[in-house]
This record gives sequence, C-alpha cells and structure tokens, in this order.
Amino acid sequence: MNIVFAFADDWGRYASIYAEHEGPESINRLIHTPHIDRIAREGALFKNASVPAPSCTPCRSSILSGQYFWQTGLGAILIGAVWDEQIPSYPLELEKTGYHIGHTYKVWAPGKTNNAPYGGLRTAYSSYGNRFNQFSHRATARAIEIGVDAAKRELLDEVRKNFDSFIDSRPVGKPFCYWWGPTNTHRTWEQGSGKALWGLNPDDLQGRMPVFLPDVPEVREDFCDYLGECQAFDAGLGVILQRLEEIGELDDTLVVVSGDHGIPGMPRAKCNLYNIGCEVALTMRWPGHIQAGRVIEDFVNLMDLAPTFMEAAGADVPKSMSGRSLMKILLSERNGQVDSKRTFVITGRERHVNNAREGDLPYPQRAIRTQDYLYIINFEPDRWPMGDPKGLDQHDAVAPTYEELTNNTRIAYADMDASPTKAWMIHHRNENQVNSLFKLAFDKRPIEELYDLKKDSYYMHNVAEEPQYAEVKHILKTALMTELFHQQDPRVIESPCRFEQAPYAGKLQSFQL
Repeated sequence: MNIVFAFADDWGRYASIYAEHEGPESINRLIHTPHIDRIAREGALFKNASVPAPSCTPCRSSILSGQYFWQTGLGAILIGAVWDEQIPSYPLELEKTGYHIGHTYKVWAPGKTNNAPYGGLRTAYSSYGNRFNQFSHRATARAIEIGVDAAKRELLDEVRKNFDSFIDSRPVGKPFCYWWGPTNTHRTWEQGSGKALWGLNPDDLQGRMPVFLPDVPEVREDFCDYLGECQAFDAGLGVILQRLEEIGELDDTLVVVSGDHGIPGMPRAKCNLYNIGCEVALTMRWPGHIQAGRVIEDFVNLMDLAPTFMEAAGADVPKSMSGRSLMKILLSERNGQVDSKRTFVITGRERHVNNAREGDLPYPQRAIRTQDYLYIINFEPDRWPMGDPKGLDQHDAVAPTYEELTNNTRIAYADMDASPTKAWMIHHRNENQVNSLFKLAFDKRPIEELYDLKKDSYYMHNVAEEPQYAEVKHILKTALMTELFHQQDPRVIESPCRFEQAPYAGKLQSFQL
C-alpha cells in the first residue's frame, strides 16, 4: 500500500465538492476542482477537519509527529522553530519499515533544519524545478510569450517530472510514501490572475464573502486570485493522479488531500482560531478500504493523520503520537457522525511572526470548536492579536503606502500577511463602514470569546459575557482545559511558561519570512 499526501500551503476549505453541502451563496460554487472532487466521490469527504494550529510550521510539526503542536518543542512556533530529531515523524518511521519516502516542494519550513522530519535534502525530489510554487506569477509571465494554456502546461509538466523522478528512484517492490506540498496558495500571487488564468470573475464574489470582509472590488479581486491558485493546486493534483493511473498503482494508494490552514492576508483567517483560519478541506481515497461517496461529520484534527498513516501501513504507532488514528472511521460504511466521541477539536497558536527582531512576545490562544459553538481563550489580552501596529496611529489617516502594505508583511500587524486586502483595510480604517471590521481584525481582544455558530455563523458577536451562555461557556472551558492539562500544554502547566522566554520568545538576530 502506497501513501500520497497532497498538502497545499495556506489552502482553506475551498473545493467545489463542498458546495454540495453548503448554501446557494457558497464561494465554493464559483470554482471547479474536479480532481479534489474525484478523491471525495471515490472515497470520503470530511466536513469538519481542522488544523492543530493556523500557522504553517507548528501545524506541520503536529501533522508529521502526530502530536499537539505544543508537544513538539521548538517546532511549536514559526519564527525560531527548530526540529527535534528525537521526535518520531511518520515518514521516517515508515522508512524504517521499508517504505521509499520522498517529498516535493514544502514539507516543514521555515525552521531548522529545512524539511528535517521528512529526511531533508536526502529525500527531496524537486530537480525539475520549483516554479509551480509561484504559479500565477510564472504562468502570467510566460503567457505573454506562449499563451495561457501552454504556460500552465509547462508548470504542470514540472509536477509530473518531479513526481516521476521520485517514482523512478524507488527500489523494486517497495511501497512508497510521497508528500506533494506546493506553496502557490501562499502569497504572493499575480493580481488579476484569477480572471486571466482561470476565467473566475471577481464580481461573482459580491455578496458571498464572509461578512467580516469588506465587500469591495479590491478585496473581491484579491480573494478571486486566491481561488485561482486553489484551482492550480487541483490541476497539479490531477497530474499526480494521472501518473498513478498510468503506472497502475492508483488503486493501491491511499491518497489524502488537505492544507495547513486558511487563506493568508485576510482578516480573521490565517493565524486566527476562527473557522476561516482553522477549517480545511480533507478528502481521502483508498479503494477496497474507504467506501466511495462517504461524507463524514466527525471532528478531525490533522495531527490524526500520522497515526492513521502508520496504521494503514501496518506499522506500529509510536507512543509519542497523541493524535487518534482515523482507521476505524475510514473502514466504516457509515456517513455522518461515525465516532460518537469525535464531537470537538482543539486548536491553538503561539509565536507566529510578529516583530521577532524587536523581541515581541507571542499571542497565545487556545480554542475548542464543536458543531454549535466556538470558544477561545486569549491568555494575554493586552497584546495585539495580529502583531504590534508599529506606531500606526489608529485615528489619523497616515499609513504606509499601498505598495508597502501589499508587499511587506513586517510593516504593521506582522502576523497578517501583506496583501491588497490588508492595505485597503488600513487605508480605509477610519471610514464608518470599515472601522468596525478593522477593529474586529486588528484590535485587542477579550480574554474569552464565545460564538453561537447556529445563530452567528461568521462569529461576529462575542457572547462570552452574556448570562444565558454561562453554562455553555463553563462546559466548553472545562472540556478545553481538561485536554490541555491532560496533554501537558506548557501554557497551563508551567509558570513561567516556556513560550514566554527564549528561545521560544524574545529577539532573534535574523529571520526570513
């Protein structure tokens, strides 16, 4: 049995298959992802999959180790991360059992040592290039010379050649475990590329975006360009599926497709514990094991994938893995809620980027999400959730230029990626219709947040202090804190907490985004 894990950087829950389970105004009705949809139709679609942390390095630390991010040492942060080679990772564990392992593009980064939990350079297969990671930029530039379709084919050929180099290097008779991790859905992307390369119309997003986003042309175009990158990821996945079919091994391969958190450079998304930051697509195909067409509503944390891969391969699951294997769910024939205990997921974050050169501290959060509620603890409410505004006066119109805010993440609120949306919101923040949305995105937050998702699907109204929700808040907080203590979260069992001290916090001599 082989394993192929297609894992997109900064891809949220955007795939046309999800439109079938959402309302008529769903953004997913605007896009077409036939290959992701195929995996779901011939296997399983997960409706409630979440990342352990909406920040790439800690999320990937969790997935590779099968643990909560806070259990991975310096892997629990982004800037300043260091991989602890004493922690078992599922790829290296599978390699010990005889698997041929390899990866293309991003696995574990930024951090030291790059992609270490997957073997680093030793198991890298990118000799034919990394241009796919800048899909819209590369395709736009080449389209001037050779046309759009040919420009896209060049990048898809790179995917095929890189994958072929991995397959061709496999010793005869060995199963393989491959990670395909393109970063094209991470910023930046070419402005206007959603329409130019994929025929998506920004105006079709009007009235469909979350209500905490300004529904203006600049933001709609920014979101539309991101959706184009989602379709590019799907096209690359199609290449890999085709090659698996051609070599006759698709049906002997567990194919898993997901991403490491929500959309970057958008309010309340990446680096936030709201749904748009933590919800991700998850589809799986494994004929003979996963019944086709299943729709699963269990709450799943992506750190559960590591023990799942180990068990699917018939290997022993390391005792260090606190994630729970999904095998019983996958082998079931039921739809809906399969495991009665999987009714919530826990997420969190510590240090992302912020002003690491200046020694700023993390913005620590933990959350518990159920079908009906989202409860968040902000352990340090006096800190800025998206990073320090760096002197940006919130009452005056003075601000860095659009160009600076679109291209340089470190200028104001460094925990939100630079983007046209970020630039627009900062420049328009004092307008009446924008100011309240700007505050939701960037202002300090109370120690507790509670959202009734049945009534407030976009988590706009914090009901944590409303008396009628006191019992619900108590139940959720108790469940969250019980798990944090049980899983030895330093944020609740240590005083002082390691995340408040070097090397987890404080000034770094140098760093790169």
